[in-house]
Amino acid sequence: MRKFEQLTSVESANEFIMRHRLAFLYITMTGCSVCHGLQPQVQKLLTKYPDIQQGTINAQEVPAVAGSFSVFTTPVLLLYVEGREYIREARIVHLDLLDEKIRKIYDLVTGQSSDETVK
Repeated sequence: MRKFEQLTSVESANEFIMRHRLAFLYITMTGCSVCHGLQPQVQKLLTKYPDIQQGTINAQEVPAVAGSFSVFTTPVLLLYVEGREYIREARIVHLDLLDEKIRKIYDLVTGQSSDETVK
């Protein structure tokens, strides 16, 4: 299973988003039990989408991330396509609905079905 790339500044997060056609950003905080419980589940979900690059940033360690990405709670899950935000989920995330949203965008952007990439 691929790991999230650790991002350590707002600049590195913005560079990560711009560097990858499909970029998934997971914003967390150190003492957030929801963040830590959800991250492995999201990581597993993203294995279906090999073209999506995964990055994470800790809003407690990089406080400027809250203002830069309009984050008011954690976790926040963001999917960017060519530098533009397409999906934003926060706090309580329904993985089935998230999967459905990602699949629709992924299939349009890559021109292939995410079901085909898993086989």
